[in-house]
Amino acid sequence: MSFKNLVIGCAVSIFALYALLLLSLLGFFEARGFTETLFSGRVLFSIRLSLIAATTSTILSVAIGLPAAYALSRYEFRGKQLIDTVLEMPMVLSPVSLGAVILIFFNTRPGEFIQSHVMTFVFEVSGIILAQFVTTAGIATRLIKTSLDEIPPRYEAVARSLGATPFNAFLTVTMPLARKGILAAAILSWAKAMGEFGATIMVAGSMAMKTETIPVAIFMRLAGADIGGAVVLITILLAFGMGVLSLVRFLGLPRHDQT
Repeated sequence: MSFKNLVIGCAVSIFALYALLLLSLLGFFEARGFTETLFSGRVLFSIRLSLIAATTSTILSVAIGLPAAYALSRYEFRGKQLIDTVLEMPMVLSPVSLGAVILIFFNTRPGEFIQSHVMTFVFEVSGIILAQFVTTAGIATRLIKTSLDEIPPRYEAVARSLGATPFNAFLTVTMPLARKGILAAAILSWAKAMGEFGATIMVAGSMAMKTETIPVAIFMRLAGADIGGAVVLITILLAFGMGVLSLVRFLGLPRHDQT
């Protein structure tokens, strides 16, 4: 067997595995049950909640991650390496572990003060957004930094030599050049937030019509032995995910496969 056939065979094998798993859903798929489940009030609520929470957490992740990524990409400062390393935490800790860390924080004095005097997060929609933000902020920052690293700093230096302030140089030179990378980071962060389960259920729980996102709803359906309902929800989540990946490909955006 040639090297080419070997590597192609590995790619086809991985595809076959995923295809087999997806095809297994067809054994429990019913068109009538799909329609009834999809348009039930509980499922529509889960879809709406997932879309709102994922969009909000993504906006927060990009809004904070963009300036953070720029600082890490362009400046040298004390503690930079430590910050850069800690950003990998969402990729090192499982989502359940991250959720546990959030819960532990809310059992400390600062956490209890926030819960009592600022905003309640545990078993609330705000907890869903917080959990998704914690799991996506570091990743969004990392993806945006990768895009900024590809832009030579001399472009900004030329703009500043012509009288532009550092902020104006960032807006007029760096942002336009990095826009595709930033948009790709936002889209992929949104997709990850949509599918986030572990941290969400740890912080916000699984209360129907309150904190039940699509992934949580899938878990609850399976816990109740409703495989058909779980298949419907998995199909919905899969449609969102594949739609996002198709959008990334259609727009010709970098996919940051290294993450």
